[in-house]
Amino acid sequence: MEVEGEISSVLAGTMFRVRLLSGHEVLAHISGKMRKRFIRLVVGDKVKMEMSPYDLSKARIVYRLG
Repeated sequence: MEVEGEISSVLAGTMFRVRLLSGHEVLAHISGKMRKRFIRLVVGDKVKMEMSPYDLSKARIVYRLG
């Protein structure tokens, strides 16, 4: 499922702590295409993520909204 959130902190190894619109925080990593294109993410960026319904604590960032 796709959700939107805002990056709240940058962690080591291209990992990010992202706050969802509902207030929950998840651990997210950058998708391969974003890594290949050298898309940089900073605190405060809005992002679109993909999450598995089986593990709602982790996500993959697939798009930077701004």
